[in-house]
Amino acid sequence: MPTLPRSTLRNTDVLVVGGGLAGLSTALFLAQQGVDCLLVERRPELYGHPRARGVHPRAMELLRSVGLEDEVRATPSARQLADNSGVLVAESLAGRQLGVLDEKYVMDVHADLGTLSPTTWCLCHQGDLEDVLRGRAERLGAAMRFHTELVSFDQNGEPGAEITVRLRDVGTGREQEIKARFLVAADGARSETRATLGIDFDGEALGHYVNIHFRADLTHELGERRFLMCYTVNDAVRGALMPLDNATEWLLHVEYDPEGEDSGAFDEDGCADLVRAATGVPHLDPQILSVTPWSGEARTAGRFADGRVFLVGDAAHVMPPSGGFGSSTGIQDGHNLAWKLAAVLDGWAGPGLLDSYDQERRPVAAATVEQAVLRSRDRLRLPGRGGEQRDVDPDLVEDTLVWLAWRYRSGAVTDWDENTLATYGVWAAENDGRPGSRAPHLRLQHGGAEISSLDLFGPTPVLLTGPDAGSWREAARAAAHEVGIPLAVYGIGAEVTDLDGRFPLLYRVTAQGAALVRPDGVVAWRCGDAPVFPVRVLRGVLERLLAHREKTGADQGGDGQR
Repeated sequence: MPTLPRSTLRNTDVLVVGGGLAGLSTALFLAQQGVDCLLVERRPELYGHPRARGVHPRAMELLRSVGLEDEVRATPSARQLADNSGVLVAESLAGRQLGVLDEKYVMDVHADLGTLSPTTWCLCHQGDLEDVLRGRAERLGAAMRFHTELVSFDQNGEPGAEITVRLRDVGTGREQEIKARFLVAADGARSETRATLGIDFDGEALGHYVNIHFRADLTHELGERRFLMCYTVNDAVRGALMPLDNATEWLLHVEYDPEGEDSGAFDEDGCADLVRAATGVPHLDPQILSVTPWSGEARTAGRFADGRVFLVGDAAHVMPPSGGFGSSTGIQDGHNLAWKLAAVLDGWAGPGLLDSYDQERRPVAAATVEQAVLRSRDRLRLPGRGGEQRDVDPDLVEDTLVWLAWRYRSGAVTDWDENTLATYGVWAAENDGRPGSRAPHLRLQHGGAEISSLDLFGPTPVLLTGPDAGSWREAARAAAHEVGIPLAVYGIGAEVTDLDGRFPLLYRVTAQGAALVRPDGVVAWRCGDAPVFPVRVLRGVLERLLAHREKTGADQGGDGQR
């Protein structure tokens, strides 16, 4: 099908507003797809404050897909925190330990995921990760303009028209009008873009906090312990102490009441008193580096898309930090959206494909917000935290399911029978390669090297076939040509070797079967055996899932679909 019309006034295909983790990730994934992309950020530079500091396994898989896993693990904070794990409760850092977080739903950050994933958690400060994302995105061609803010945008043109955007240089006040095919709002929890579109942001406020970033040598008090967080409970402070380098750099977050709290409590002297109470070192003289207030909220936008504008990251959802899901959820938003924008811009998918972004990401994000809230409330059961002693909430879902076992329902995946697999909301009890789920990890040998099946997924859809599925190879070549899409084919047991022989089990196909995997590593469709008319079946599947054109009666071809 022809590409979308492009005006000579267009300055960029996609404008990304916001230079946090979600915006930088989206720009990176777009640039990887070869999309002309401009990111604008109101601040003069990246923020750099050590806020979020964990990248969960699914987000690490996505960073691995753009070749960044090793670079992220080599950042200073990732190296310094490589041995840290666990959550403690203590009277103070130097005081008596009261308990530890030890629940079945919690997966230790160092746990070997074995057959589930080729990668694991990475503890990395947000500032370090943003530097890595920005560097790779710019090397791939993404343009970035800092100290630049969005003033207004207008998408009320003809169907398929561009968005008219007005930008302002914060330093000079000079304004400029540009054209973009699409706009991605990554402008945070207080998103002005979302507000302009009139999109609801329903949820609840959970509390108000202050992050105190300080420097003090606490090597002796820390000892050999290497924890992620230590809740401190004493008469002077109830907070959470986090080591940033296991020596001299720390973060303390303290709850406060913005209505009734004396603002002087968080001046330099007040913060130093709080640090002394949390560390249990009365004569400590900490260097206060920064004091940052923030709100603990749980909210999900009423829709993630409006015309040619899409919300990602905190603009679409905010959640408490318990579980470490927030930033990784934003990274997944950008990855899901980027390949769809690229496919539509390059003409091998119809604009209807973009409807699947909201259909897929909003239910999963909302469920993830709920899981973060449940984890936050469950922390009150820890000794000294003041909560009632009760059993774990039965709605809490294990970490591994939240990370890896979500499933999508949209026009971009085929349906599957709800009653054939136990589920927990949007999460399946196991990942058996059903359409809408993350393609399962397999250990493969390809070109003399061991890889993951996830390493096969990239800019184009991929057809994975069994070892005796030669008919699928010819069908893929013919159908891809007829539909006009790029399609890669890998025979498991042919071009690549299944080292553990798990392809039939995990993807539920025979030696003659095949599974279609989207560029984002999501199974779109599968066929257990070879159908009578494979070209017809595959062509119909591709056209329907990619919204390539309206199906005709001849394209219904459901032979062998599941």
